Amino acid sequence: MSPSAYEQLLVDVLPARIETDAQYDAIRTRFGELLRKARRNKAEDRLMDLLGVLIEDFDRRNGLPPDDGTPSERLRFLMEHSAKPSSDLLPVFGQRSHVNEALNGKRPISIEQARKLGKMFSVSPGLFI
Repeated sequence: MSPSAYEQLLVDVLPARIETDAQYDAIRTRFGELLRKARRNKAEDRLMDLLGVLIEDFDRRNGLPPDDGTPSERLRFLMEHSAKPSSDLLPVFGQRSHVNEALNGKRPISIEQARKLGKMFSVSPGLFI
């Protein structure tokens, strides 16, 4: 198959963006299969790159908390979606009571804590301020 035929196949088969959880699961499964292959050809490498972009776009659109939420709501959202236990926040807040207060919106998140949380979740620290 010529490179243009591969490109046409990608256009015909892949969605422009992932819209459903079923599409997301199918594309992540295919990405994982390609990732585990010991040797990939150039077409598979290109397909893997494209699948990665689609996955990243879906995660960005669906994995971040709503913009109108409070810092504590955003933190709870990220904790739930990442399946992290609240104990993972101990290095950020220092004490279990401070973790619970921050999660419940009873304790403001400092700039330094926001930086640590941003790094932990790979998001902008501004989400927590």
